[in-house]
Amino acid sequence: MAERILVVAPSWVGDAILSEPVIALLREPFEDPVVDVLAPPWCAPVYARMRGVGRIIENPIGHGRLDLAARRALANGLRDEIGEPLYTRALVLPNSWKSALIPWMAGIPRRTGYRGEARWGLLNDVRHLKRKEMPRLVDRFAALAANPGELVPMPSAPRLVPDVANRAAAVHALHLRSRKRIAILCPGAEYGPAKRWPPTHFADLAAKFLGNGMQVWLIGSPNDRMAAEAVLRAAGELSPFIRDLSGRTDLGTAIDLLSLASVVVSNDSGLMHAAAAVGAPLVALFGSSSPAYTPPLSPLAHIARIEIACSPCFQRECPLGHFKCLRDLDPDAVYDLARSAVR
Repeated sequence: MAERILVVAPSWVGDAILSEPVIALLREPFEDPVVDVLAPPWCAPVYARMRGVGRIIENPIGHGRLDLAARRALANGLRDEIGEPLYTRALVLPNSWKSALIPWMAGIPRRTGYRGEARWGLLNDVRHLKRKEMPRLVDRFAALAANPGELVPMPSAPRLVPDVANRAAAVHALHLRSRKRIAILCPGAEYGPAKRWPPTHFADLAAKFLGNGMQVWLIGSPNDRMAAEAVLRAAGELSPFIRDLSGRTDLGTAIDLLSLASVVVSNDSGLMHAAAAVGAPLVALFGSSSPAYTPPLSPLAHIARIEIACSPCFQRECPLGHFKCLRDLDPDAVYDLARSAVR
């Protein structure tokens, strides 16, 4: 039986993008796609923009739900008409117990992943995570492509391929101008307020870009609408000159539009990783999180952060209530980084 691999994807968009290098390692020896992906519906557009992915199987089971019947139905779909598994191997990227259930139920012979939440039996190719040796998530994912004990090549930077036709259709439908230099700001962050640069700072930055003759677009999910609206309020009389696209595009279209940017300034979020993966010049804002774990992997990316004792805390809300790690990250300093990155 020819090698056929199922990748069980993470639930966060940024983590899904960081899984592209492991898919690149898996597909590298083969001419035809041998990798299919089981992913949450909101991550499917990410995998649709990866080279070498064959089938994208959407897993609609929400985070935290067990729903054994639904998992059994998904597992049955991973078998052929005589009940044999379609895959020779599964890579389970999340560390949760539930994420390993479907490959086990489907009877996939080799099921690879980190030990995680007591997954003995569900996984039969169990790896022990050496956190200090592999501080970056992208390296942890990539190591699962190798056989136990093998050295894994340094993973390449994640790469997404924009859908050019969809991008052109979006530019037309949203009445955008793509021939003038574009600064894209991503003021949201799904994880929580401790990852969000203050809206007043984004507004100050937008004013600087507008003063330099650039367009300014805000991009984000429907959940980022409040963050975008706060930026527009802070921008005052300049707000009519800022295009707010948050919630007006799906994730795939947002990724495609990011590829048009002369520069992107983003909180540590899925869109930060998307901007890096489509090759956009980028300034990534870090506060409560750490660029040592999930940095934007692009030679065009710059990190903006300040060194304070309580950062990174990895909390959704600032446990001390002052948000100093992002509040004291000065817009002038961020603009200087962005100006040096503009293409």
